[in-house]
Amino acid sequence: MQKSTFIAFFFAAIALRMSVANAESISDRITVIVRGKGPDVVLIPGLTCSGSVWDATAAHVEDYHRLHIVQIDGFAGSPARANAQGPILQPVVDALDTYIRTNHLKSPKIIGHSLGGTIGLMLAIQHPEDVGGLMVVDALPFTGLLLGKDDVASAEPIAAEWRDQTLKESQEEYARGERKFIRILVKTLKERETVARWAIASNKSVVAQATYEDMTTDLRPRLSQIKVPVTVLYAWDADNGYSKDMTDALYRQNYAALPNKTLVRIDNSYHFIMFDQPEAFLTQVDLFLQ
Repeated sequence: MQKSTFIAFFFAAIALRMSVANAESISDRITVIVRGKGPDVVLIPGLTCSGSVWDATAAHVEDYHRLHIVQIDGFAGSPARANAQGPILQPVVDALDTYIRTNHLKSPKIIGHSLGGTIGLMLAIQHPEDVGGLMVVDALPFTGLLLGKDDVASAEPIAAEWRDQTLKESQEEYARGERKFIRILVKTLKERETVARWAIASNKSVVAQATYEDMTTDLRPRLSQIKVPVTVLYAWDADNGYSKDMTDALYRQNYAALPNKTLVRIDNSYHFIMFDQPEAFLTQVDLFLQ
């Protein structure tokens, strides 16, 4: 089983350009950095990813949007805090809802990559008042499909085995696996080392548990509850072994129940679309934010 490694490093490098919004009052699950001015946009990184995965996006839109950049605790060298034990995804969704309500954000737009896309879908289903629009970046509503399974019952044993294997690995074994796997996640060579560094810095137990939950969360039966516009960006590259038609069908079929959607394929990209096709990605962000 190949590992999901959508990785992150902490935001020290950009701290001078950012300010923390009510960090002490958010939760013990996430930290949020605020930059820019204008209508509110919440950016959620993927598994093991740092908020700095959104650096180019933030620089592109911060003059006319106020950005709330999420760091999930335990990823990219950030302290695990409450995420060190028990469930992760639902408490993070709850923390985001609390953050949005506490800071009086009015139906902000949400952009989530990979696991962040799953969290965005969950937020839109459970708290529709929190979401004015959603962009999902390269995430399916049921990640278990990537295991070759079409339901939670059949995906769960594989997800549990992956989780347990990861927990048993030494840090050195874990790091070697991440460096190897990152090659199929990031096409752009200059970004691979950064993404691998984020992954290796992540808390291994948080990564294992969050991946297990992602693989065993099937949101397809509830997609019809999402009424706000949703843009789904998904990657395709000739190296991945699937045709464009097969990739289109995968996303079209599994997002079929989503009523107000726009599906956009980004070619010549691996999983990190914002790195592999930055111009195409920012064009879609502009369209979404308009």
